[in-house]
Amino acid sequence: MGWAQKEVKMPAMKRGCHLVTHLNADPDVRVDMETFLNQTVPEGRGAPWVHTDEGPDDMPAHCKASMFGSSVSIPISNGRLNLGTWQGVWLCEHRDRASGRRLVVTMQGE
Repeated sequence: MGWAQKEVKMPAMKRGCHLVTHLNADPDVRVDMETFLNQTVPEGRGAPWVHTDEGPDDMPAHCKASMFGSSVSIPISNGRLNLGTWQGVWLCEHRDRASGRRLVVTMQGE
């Protein structure tokens, strides 16, 4: 029997962003998600954060990424990512001017 993939794990290699599977068919969902996150974790001069070594968006980015984690695990069925009909994988960036992001994809199977 040949090797069969059962799961793929994708972690972001830096903090300040997160990966999530989410509704991907309607672009309004992304706008609403960003609105929610920015209201939940405020940015800017009035924000209560002490840690600002890398800029005023640094601590809010850490908080937002910590709310969701930085990786997703997705089952594979019949050689395809087993996502819902309207789902996609989002890399949610929380920095205003982020450097490049990298992902490591690990496939597990037998």
